[in-house]
Amino acid sequence: MTKTTLFGAALFSILASGASAADPSILVQSTTSTQNSGFYDYILPIYKSETGVTVNVVAVGTGQAIKNAQNCDADVLLVHAKAAEEKFVADGFGVARSDLMYNDFVIVGPAADPAAIAGGTDVVASFKTIAEKKALFASRGDDSGTNKAELKLWDKAGIDTKAASGDWYRATGSGMGATLNASVGMGAYTISDRATWISFGNKGDYQITVEGDPVLFNQYGIILVNPEKCPSVKADLGQQFIDWLTSPHGQQLINDFKLDGKQLFFANAN
Repeated sequence: MTKTTLFGAALFSILASGASAADPSILVQSTTSTQNSGFYDYILPIYKSETGVTVNVVAVGTGQAIKNAQNCDADVLLVHAKAAEEKFVADGFGVARSDLMYNDFVIVGPAADPAAIAGGTDVVASFKTIAEKKALFASRGDDSGTNKAELKLWDKAGIDTKAASGDWYRATGSGMGATLNASVGMGAYTISDRATWISFGNKGDYQITVEGDPVLFNQYGIILVNPEKCPSVKADLGQQFIDWLTSPHGQQLINDFKLDGKQLFFANAN
């Protein structure tokens, strides 16, 4: 590709986003569920209209988002794996962590329900049953926040998923949308954050089979990347975005975000 072509592609990107090269902007490394659910399509234009700041988002699994932020490729980190987030701050990569919002995880599966777990509220017992019956289960297997939560549940159930890998336990190595598609395609159970499940368009005969267990609670956190570790961080703009989202105004906007009349995230900034 020539320099002229590269410049043209970059210019097209700026024009397509409605931003100019002089616009203030920040980069957020984010989990995929906030992107897949349409949350950013909803809230970032509001933020831009009120502040003039463009927020660019890289949506990947939480593990990869944290790695990207550690490599100074972010101003703000927005993910959902609290222990990993706290370690990120403790290791000096983040200034401070704040709760932002929450929802929950759900187990989804085919209407045929081969493990006979539909209607359950004890996810650990349900996982034990899936393993005993060797019913297919699709895991993201990508070190995302959802994958971390899933693996903790298998540990609580006393199930060795490595031993079952390639048999009834299938790791896709993909994001939530792709894993849901794979699950529907093979008739497998999987775990999803509720927001992505609600917004998922290829449900087929799939339904929520297990929900309501307190261990399925799904907390999202937001962190300013430490400018002492990463001098390129736009600390003032990044903190402004965090302050806006955690303010009463931002929290109300989070609560107002709905799809088909269903609230996808519940604000709980501390």
